[in-house]
Amino acid sequence: MFEQKTYSSPYDANDLRFFFRYEQANARTEYLPHTHAWGQVIFVRCNVLHMQVAGERLLTPTAMPIWIPPQVEHASYNHQQAHFHTLNIAASLCQGLPERACLLKVSPIVQAIIEECADRMLLHPLSAADWRLCEVLLDQLRLAEVQQSYLPTSRDKYLAPVLEALEQDPADNRSLAEWARHVYTTERTLSRRCRSELGMAFSEWRQRLRFLHAISLLEQGKPVQEVALELGYSSASALIAMFQQQSGTTPERYRQRSLAR
Repeated sequence: MFEQKTYSSPYDANDLRFFFRYEQANARTEYLPHTHAWGQVIFVRCNVLHMQVAGERLLTPTAMPIWIPPQVEHASYNHQQAHFHTLNIAASLCQGLPERACLLKVSPIVQAIIEECADRMLLHPLSAADWRLCEVLLDQLRLAEVQQSYLPTSRDKYLAPVLEALEQDPADNRSLAEWARHVYTTERTLSRRCRSELGMAFSEWRQRLRFLHAISLLEQGKPVQEVALELGYSSASALIAMFQQQSGTTPERYRQRSLAR
């Protein structure tokens, strides 16, 4: 059973245009469905955050924050311990931000400002300099590239069984042709379904799935070679190449930063 938490906030969104929260959710913690009068940008600092927003699943690694517009119902659960920072924005300032919940591919400027505020445990702007930082954040968020889902799902009769099987066993190395035979269709048909349903190639989807699992295993302190073998890679170098492509850093550096928290 998940530990259930209801949401409460000591802040009044009518009085504050920006405010921050810094949270740590224990493993097997569930946040029940709720809404806010303000918009939220959630920055995950370790592990992967699993959210249900307006009936859709959103998963986010550390590099991509989740944007949730005002009055949009959302819930979350964490199989493992998760740390995250939240920037909350009054509804009156949300114009220019996406109308639907999504992931945001933000600039390093955004990440640096959020970290600077977190280092000071800043709850809301206290000075003119703080307000200027918040205005830069807002400008940068409006410019961020929208990602609808990092790891999309599908109910397609051919594709859904494949995705479900891989989520249960990311190390499964069967090719797209082998999966097509398994679900009684052709490789060409399954490839087309990946493009139309997921918006990406099968290889990219599997790489993203393995990246999310790699994060989880690295957070547990497992060495890179062990993580590579658990995810179906023949060598650590293959895992390192995938991880760098997805995150811009190596798994060892990521693991060291995680253990240092």
